[in-house]
Amino acid sequence: MQGYRGNRARCDESPSNLTRSDAILIQSEQNQKKVLIDAHAHLDKYGDDEIHGVLAAIERHQILTLSVAEDAASFARAEAIAARSVLVVAGFGIHPSVAHEYADSMAAVCEIADRSPFIGEIGLDYRFVTDEAIYGSQRQVFATLLDLARDQGKLVNVHCAGAEQDTADMLRSHRTERAIIHWYSGPLDILSELFAGGYMFTIGVEVMHSSHIRDVARAIPSDQLLTETDNPGGLRWLTGEAGQPHVISDIVSELATVRGVHPEELAATVQSNMVRLIGDDPLLGPWLTDLRQ
Repeated sequence: MQGYRGNRARCDESPSNLTRSDAILIQSEQNQKKVLIDAHAHLDKYGDDEIHGVLAAIERHQILTLSVAEDAASFARAEAIAARSVLVVAGFGIHPSVAHEYADSMAAVCEIADRSPFIGEIGLDYRFVTDEAIYGSQRQVFATLLDLARDQGKLVNVHCAGAEQDTADMLRSHRTERAIIHWYSGPLDILSELFAGGYMFTIGVEVMHSSHIRDVARAIPSDQLLTETDNPGGLRWLTGEAGQPHVISDIVSELATVRGVHPEELAATVQSNMVRLIGDDPLLGPWLTDLRQ
């Protein structure tokens, strides 16, 4: 099944012909409200002594932030953090690195997922998780949450490190329509296969360090491109320094250079893509509306 790929509406179209996401996009353009997009961060991983400053920076730089979770505890903390900022929304997921711990308690997992506006971080990991004995549990948990998200019409935020083909196969077989593929670093041929699903793809801090990620960044169609930080751990993994919200500006600048466009054009494209992705979503669309009131 083809994924969600909303069409950008013309400003002269009549209101009766517009989808909610089209209307929000036009309103955004008319109001000239510019925001940056962080489609994958882990705000729960900041300490109590850090989070006030992090939220202040998100507000100062106007960064729409999807704060993903790795388990029940991280979701509870992410929810509490999101309640403190109109720019942040928290989602529940079971990270593949801990999926084997939850494979026998999926009923409880699904109860938590029911109240989450999106599902993530979920997926498969054959790169950093080297114990092949737990790959079956990863696939089981991933499948269950993909089905839940499909049946509830929810967006999924997907991890696929080293498991790109299996991820593509499962997204297709579970009829996933809307997905954010987080930090894709796999083969370009499988990337092209995922493009056909209509999914969105994030580019983050590694674009400043990796020629392969720059190749990925060039390959992503403009209407499927998002940005992310994976804060605070993404930058720490690369440089040893904990990532802060302002790094999204560095990512936008480098990504614009890689793609040969102006940073403001790149940021506007990413913002439009996010609006199209979630503007019609009954759980996430109001989040956008609230920001424009």
